[in-house]
Amino acid sequence: QVQLVESGGGLVQAGGSLRLSCAASGRTFSSNAMGWFRQAPGKEREFLAAISWSGGYRHYADSVKGRFAISRDNGKNTVDLQMNSLKPEDTAVYYCAAAGGPTIPTGDEYDYWGQGTQVTVSS
Repeated sequence: QVQLVESGGGLVQAGGSLRLSCAASGRTFSSNAMGWFRQAPGKEREFLAAISWSGGYRHYADSVKGRFAISRDNGKNTVDLQMNSLKPEDTAVYYCAAAGGPTIPTGDEYDYWGQGTQVTVSS
């Protein structure tokens, strides 16, 4: 059974940092692009960052560019999201996702999704 499990969420003050991690099990995703998304209450799911299979290409949403950094370790089958300079508006449930192939999909066309981890940023 394929699973993506996020960890590292929690409560942090504005200006602080968190590092989210997504561990895959059931198969290897070393040949697949991976992404991070979030969804705040009452809002649509929002793309944050994506990384190609090799890590050679990364793409960020404007809302997090310069503050968030995506990385991956294919040997460990993990993908991380380093979040700095957090703002209250970053409060949401954060999800990792795995694409069906090596290149970054359009929008949210990912094949596998985790259950999410809550990030709350206090002002």
